[in-house]
Amino acid sequence: MAAAGSSASIVEYFGGEDGYRCGYCKNEAGNLSHGMWAHSMTVQDYQDLIDRGWRRSGKYVYKPIMNQTCCPQYTIRCQALHFQTSKSHKKVLKKMLKFISKGDVSKGVSEEEPMDSHIEDVVTCDFAYKSESHASQSELTPLSVDHTERVEDEDKDAGETKEEVNAQQVESGSLQICAHKDTTVTGEPSHSAKIVHAPPKPGKGADLSKPPCRKAKDIRKERKLQKLLQNQTCTFEGSELQAGDQVFLLQNSKSKTNQPKTIEDFVFVSLPDDAQHKLEFTRFLCNSPLEAENAPNGPECGYGSFHQQYWLDGKIIAVGVIDILPYCVSSVYLYYDPDYSFLSLGVYSALREIAFTRQLHEKAPDLCFYYMGFYIHSCPKMRYKGQYRPSDLLCPETYVWTPIEQCLPLLEHSKYCRFNQDVKAVDEGRIKELGRVRVLHKRTVMPYSVYKKRRKGPSDEANVQQYASLVGQTCSERMLLFRS
Repeated sequence: MAAAGSSASIVEYFGGEDGYRCGYCKNEAGNLSHGMWAHSMTVQDYQDLIDRGWRRSGKYVYKPIMNQTCCPQYTIRCQALHFQTSKSHKKVLKKMLKFISKGDVSKGVSEEEPMDSHIEDVVTCDFAYKSESHASQSELTPLSVDHTERVEDEDKDAGETKEEVNAQQVESGSLQICAHKDTTVTGEPSHSAKIVHAPPKPGKGADLSKPPCRKAKDIRKERKLQKLLQNQTCTFEGSELQAGDQVFLLQNSKSKTNQPKTIEDFVFVSLPDDAQHKLEFTRFLCNSPLEAENAPNGPECGYGSFHQQYWLDGKIIAVGVIDILPYCVSSVYLYYDPDYSFLSLGVYSALREIAFTRQLHEKAPDLCFYYMGFYIHSCPKMRYKGQYRPSDLLCPETYVWTPIEQCLPLLEHSKYCRFNQDVKAVDEGRIKELGRVRVLHKRTVMPYSVYKKRRKGPSDEANVQQYASLVGQTCSERMLLFRS
């Protein structure tokens, strides 16, 4: 979890009644979404927002109106720790290895390898810059904490403090559940039965007194790994491999008999000394509404927004923008040099980001998912994200994750679907107390119950109610809703 004590998120809610041009079906006014401007945002708040169907484009954060928009956009995440490369993914990885090591150029792109990147999510959001905030920086700077506490005391709700503590306990409990979600419990060995190995008969079965036979390719792979670990001048992510990286490489590159190759088998493979090209990676913090944070149990690079640069022989050929959040790596978009489109850089970058997620998990156990933005079943060219398995789609009504295999038959019948089949299930994070929504008004932080009494002019309760229902109770009590 991100470090506590960071500054609060400040957002300005715009609503979402107007339709915009859809970048998928080209409908001139069919793209409907709610939006807000994030003047600043903590990584924990953004994590909770994307788990309720929100997504950012720059500082604009938007949530499609799923049951009304022309092309419903479902949040999709890949279970990075259990990811298995498909045949088409292996083709892309092998193509990159051949190009780097031998200079082989394969111009033909298989139909199984969707070309591109995550940039289409940004292209569809031309509305993002029509609602830019005009609030001054001074208006967005809250006064001292003491002043805020005095204002909050105006609200005579005696149970408020107690409920806030309970909410925090529930939140921390959910983090623990996430952290242990992928751990398996090994049962005690049974002593009720003994396994007796009979001596092999001549010409039948394996001789159990001798080590099992190993495949030649497994032996070659192990030798390559040993050579890589001995040669400590190898660079990864722009810096020399540290001892921890070597252990990670060793653990993830050891071949297991009859096991399919992992991403690490391709990404971290040692290249020949006479390789034709050199591919390097660097990572930098970049400007975004997300506040950079560091935590003792977090990744060494910290949380926040980063540019991942792909350098080929000293020339930059692609840049991926990612958000590193408490539970996931979220892919924002990728842009690249079209001269290198034959390398399927959109697919390759996604696979590298999945491998990077698995690497971060070694240091930050809660971080175990790779978010790919939106899955749009009604747009055939956008279905490729469903090929990264295992993956889940977010139910647009109850905000629970559902395996994509269960969602696809429903989406074949209707472009808008509730994935949670429990008809009694509701949004557990829904707004329950509107008065507890935090508001920033005239540089003063206060609950909405106090702001409502001070406000002059027509009521804005409907607008605040809509905002709170979309961001949920937890975020509405943590983030500051700016009111002029």
